[in-house]
Amino acid sequence: MILKKYQKYIFSIFLKKFILVSIVFFCLTIIVNFFEEIKFSEKYSLEFYYPLYLSLLNAPSLIFEIFPFIFLISVKILYLNLNDKNELKILNSNGISNYNIMFLLTVISTLIGLFILLFYYSFSSSLKSKYLDVKNKFSSSNEYLAVVKDDGLWIKEAVDSSIFFIHAKKFDKINLRSLTITETDKYYNSKSTITSKKANIKSKNWFLENVETIDNNGDKKKYKSLIYNSSFNGEIISNLFSNLNSLNIYELHNLSKSYLKIGYSNTDIKIHLNKIYSMPIFYILMTILGFIVINKLKHFKSRFFLIVFGVFISVVVYYLNYFSNILGSNGVLPIYLSVWAPIIILFLLCNIGILKANEN
Repeated sequence: MILKKYQKYIFSIFLKKFILVSIVFFCLTIIVNFFEEIKFSEKYSLEFYYPLYLSLLNAPSLIFEIFPFIFLISVKILYLNLNDKNELKILNSNGISNYNIMFLLTVISTLIGLFILLFYYSFSSSLKSKYLDVKNKFSSSNEYLAVVKDDGLWIKEAVDSSIFFIHAKKFDKINLRSLTITETDKYYNSKSTITSKKANIKSKNWFLENVETIDNNGDKKKYKSLIYNSSFNGEIISNLFSNLNSLNIYELHNLSKSYLKIGYSNTDIKIHLNKIYSMPIFYILMTILGFIVINKLKHFKSRFFLIVFGVFISVVVYYLNYFSNILGSNGVLPIYLSVWAPIIILFLLCNIGILKANEN
């Protein structure tokens, strides 16, 4: 398809505005995150460059979350730019309606959205993973020492001079099943092994049932119950898996399968995956919404008002998504509905706006 001159012009202008707004938000994200990382660096007495380094690693993942609002702001700036130069009137007088312009912006947003989905998200997730790895390197609080594999849940924690390797075949937030706890010294020489059919981990004092212990001499003992003092409880372990932004789409699907194998809910992963898949559509709708809103408010001379109103819309849309996802995580709404309901609402609003815009 050969683009017409006006299409090339709008495409190039929108792309420039989008990149500019993205850079501005990227810089703001680094600045805000920089002060958070300073606290972390001071806590572990890290070199002076670590706050900036960590901020750079974390920023792309944070930007991914605010891309819908970047689209909204970019289209508003584009509209104001065209309107200030009277180019909108020129386009309209030459038979190019607001509907034609919105359709072109929709095509552009679709292409950018697919690029973000297929390439940018994988890039940002790899940096997020690196970010967590760097923090784990210096952290002494065992924050990232749990992993789910095909054979179950694995945890490593250090207590005094001992290291404990914990393996459970099943995990359902407050209970571990088919549990094995292997204690070693700091040189990884085995000291003892504890096996249990079930452990309640609601608190950090785990209550183990049907327990058998084996010391390094091979002596076995059986107990009806036993208390194991851990640094973790069910809530802490669950939270370790909450940062899904560090995994790409392929890894998320594999993790979802692993969760099912150990009996752990994969609801959060399904919501996260649907959220990722819905993003290109979300970008399109935010682009259309931005165009509609700025078209209706073009008679306002105050740029400050337009900016504030744009921020207000962004906040409303953000919390609509946020509360809908919370309802999905808590099981109040079906998983797919919790993600797609806000998209459907925006779609209906945009359809109404498109019809009215085409009348102008």
